[in-house]
Amino acid sequence: MGKPTGFMEFPRQAAPYRPAKERLLDFNEIYTDHDIQRLSTQSARCMDCGVPFCQSEEGCPIHNLIPEFNDLVFRDEWREALDRLQKTNNFPEFTGRVCPAPCEGSCVLGITDPAVTIKNIEMAIIDRGFEEGWVTPNIPATRTGKTIAVIGSGPAGLAAAEQLNRVGHTVTVYERADRVGGLLMYGIPNMKLGKEDVVERRVNLLREAGITFITGTSVGDGSNDSVSVTELQGQHDIVLLTTGATVPRDLPIDGREFTGVHFAMDFLSANTKSLLDSDLQDGNHISAKGKDVIVIGGGDTGTDCIGTSLRHGCKSLVNFELFPKPPESRDPNNPWPTWPKIFRVDYGHEEATEVQGEDPRVYSVSSLCFLGNERGELTGVRTVEVEMKNGKFENVPGSEKDWPADLVFLAMGFLGPEHTASDALGLEYDERSNYKADYGQYKTNVDNVFVAGDCRRGQSLVVRAINEGREAAREIDRHLMGSTELP
Repeated sequence: MGKPTGFMEFPRQAAPYRPAKERLLDFNEIYTDHDIQRLSTQSARCMDCGVPFCQSEEGCPIHNLIPEFNDLVFRDEWREALDRLQKTNNFPEFTGRVCPAPCEGSCVLGITDPAVTIKNIEMAIIDRGFEEGWVTPNIPATRTGKTIAVIGSGPAGLAAAEQLNRVGHTVTVYERADRVGGLLMYGIPNMKLGKEDVVERRVNLLREAGITFITGTSVGDGSNDSVSVTELQGQHDIVLLTTGATVPRDLPIDGREFTGVHFAMDFLSANTKSLLDSDLQDGNHISAKGKDVIVIGGGDTGTDCIGTSLRHGCKSLVNFELFPKPPESRDPNNPWPTWPKIFRVDYGHEEATEVQGEDPRVYSVSSLCFLGNERGELTGVRTVEVEMKNGKFENVPGSEKDWPADLVFLAMGFLGPEHTASDALGLEYDERSNYKADYGQYKTNVDNVFVAGDCRRGQSLVVRAINEGREAAREIDRHLMGSTELP
């Protein structure tokens, strides 16, 4: 390593976000400019650890060459660091912004000290690459004559499309939304992932490389703007489904029908589209301005609902969590190098604390029913405290409480993929309703139909979707050509 004793000399200093008061005034990205000196110092903390668990399946599903690019950043060899990063990661500008960084959870230094700021370094490398003009389209020298239809333009679909195009196959990506990107475009808010300056910048590179994108086109749902999935089968050598896990988990308690109760993704996606179309002036979004808001469910989606509601100017905001507050440090049953299940303060929690004076999260609480008026409008939520006994949640007697609410956003995860296109193909499903295909193979029970990403494995991380897209591309190339050079 560039400085073998760096991990003993320098403390962890993560890149700060823009001040909460400032960033709440807009939907621009929350990140600050990269500090090259700090990044050099932080990269020096990477140990000569022998076995880099940060690169393991537990740490980085796409096996980024993390110690190598850390060392190159320390040596101020940024172009070479970018080359290392792009060997394994198609879209570092996405993962460097929105990945929760399991690599840091598996960092060997993290056994005794705060981990290396791997995510900050990754984001800085790719941003520097774009600034310097080092990131260019991967245009194949020749074409194989094989054609592939990719259904869904999220991270798995885009990664597969780029890999397949890179080896000369002709790829067409179908997307039912009006913009390319799937989850990256409409599932993650602008303040975490810029759309025109980050997502569309990458999509334009993929277009320049020769990939065709067809937007505003559903596959197999019978609508006027749809295309038959069986037609795609007949027109292409391979069909790859990367449709994501888009069926949200509902909360079927009394009062669910009241107006004001929404799935989180309906709130977030409509907000992003309205923001991009009209700077929120067209009224085609759910506004939290001046309203009492309750977010049910934690995780990234819940945090994004918090941040978006605050930017609208909500009156109050509360976030219900069913589970107890996590510990400040790892429990004995949560050992390194597994993901540390500890208390964290994300950007939305910090912003809510800035506005309201306290963290918005309420732990160990379960929703009993939604409250409403005679007009069918939501007015509140009745909850009860819960505690874990013998592996099950039990209500605490006498702990019922009514909370005022004009809007409730359900951010409780996703159950699996929609089945419109897959039913028409006759795909088999696993016990969780996901498209059935073995990991590492991605073949379905239907000839020449492959699946990858959240629609196969269930809701997961962007980095895992990229991994599955890359591996599915490798197996498709092998299937078509008899062998493959794709990683």
